[in-house]
Amino acid sequence: MPSTIRRIPLESATRHHSHDFHQIVITLCGASEFEIEGLGGRVNAFSGCIVPANHEHYYSGSGYNRQLILDLPEEAPALTGEQRELVALFDAPRFFTLDESLRHYLAFMESELGQTIPSATNPFQHDRLAAAFVGALKTRLGNDSSPPLRRLNIRQLDRFIQQHLADDLRVADLARLVCLSEAHFSERFRQQTGLSPWQYVKRQRLHAAHQLVVQSHVSLTDIALQTGFANQSALSHAFRRGYGLSPRQLRQTHLPSSPLTSRSNSALAEPS
Repeated sequence: MPSTIRRIPLESATRHHSHDFHQIVITLCGASEFEIEGLGGRVNAFSGCIVPANHEHYYSGSGYNRQLILDLPEEAPALTGEQRELVALFDAPRFFTLDESLRHYLAFMESELGQTIPSATNPFQHDRLAAAFVGALKTRLGNDSSPPLRRLNIRQLDRFIQQHLADDLRVADLARLVCLSEAHFSERFRQQTGLSPWQYVKRQRLHAAHQLVVQSHVSLTDIALQTGFANQSALSHAFRRGYGLSPRQLRQTHLPSSPLTSRSNSALAEPS
């Protein structure tokens, strides 16, 4: 799924939501207010904020305003392949101000957006523009690369995740469990596992759903709810991406027919 870059104003009324892709919001003119998982701030012109995927955030515009918004799915070209390390920028929410060089690149990006639109022959134009910006921003914000004092207890985290698969589980919940800030926890978790905490939670949810699909007759709707997926459609989408099959197709290849189904099929096959 490619990234998208758009320019919109924000309404003065406060709204809130979360989404399964990362986001960078930059105020071009006017001002806006953002609160991301309790971290709040006013964003003036040429400032912005980083909204990691699945982080509840509240936002509103102040008077006449214009925002540049980068929507960045984790599987987008801007965050995969050679750009894979850039996803670490979204380990935790934060606010930033653009320096002069980034303001120049922002002007270039706006100019490019005004001249071209993604099309069937040029679907990744936004990803190319986004990757350069995200890379430059990550370099400026930097990372504390000091070695961890102790390894995280992954078994403890696994137990907590399994107990809360059906809940609205957030990275901040895992960080509190081990008494770390969200940013510090996310960095150490990635160092230890090679995955962001949210990637790890998604993998655990998908694995648990897989077990239920192939080892039980629980309905797909119930499996989705028990393992933290919004609905059966979200479960099916995750299965196709992870296993190349829908849950129903996977169940048909693994799970024997129930005794009731077998008797019914036999009865239909018997001559009258």
